Amino acid sequence: MAELVVVRQRSNFDTDFFTADTDSPVPEQRELHHVHAIHELTPYGMLLAGLGSCTTILLHSYAQNHGVDLDQVELRMSYDRAFDEDCEHCEEAGEYTEKISAEVELQGDLDERMRNKLFLIAQHCPVHKILHNGIETLFSPAKD
Repeated sequence: MAELVVVRQRSNFDTDFFTADTDSPVPEQRELHHVHAIHELTPYGMLLAGLGSCTTILLHSYAQNHGVDLDQVELRMSYDRAFDEDCEHCEEAGEYTEKISAEVELQGDLDERMRNKLFLIAQHCPVHKILHNGIETLFSPAKD
């Protein structure tokens, strides 16, 4: 089952988050609901919201610092894991196949060259880099 989160940010950094119900097996046909509080998101939804927020802030910051007319960025992000494929050989699987996909919609007076540049800049988001390259995470008990 795919998790779907939409992050919409305007040039003043005002940001809205939406998530989709999971009733429809086709993510594109799911009805979107405005997220009012973080507890409305699953852990995967929180991950997508963090990645989307970081990416939209980066794009708007770049646009403002370089005089680019970027009015709004919308990221339609999904997290998916093919459970059937993973469980075909569950006894042997050392890791799961997971994928995050993002559709980026840019609104503003942008030519094709600037659109392409902004798509490249989006890949410089620190959260994107961490997810793409991996990061070692260690948990330990708190010291008294």
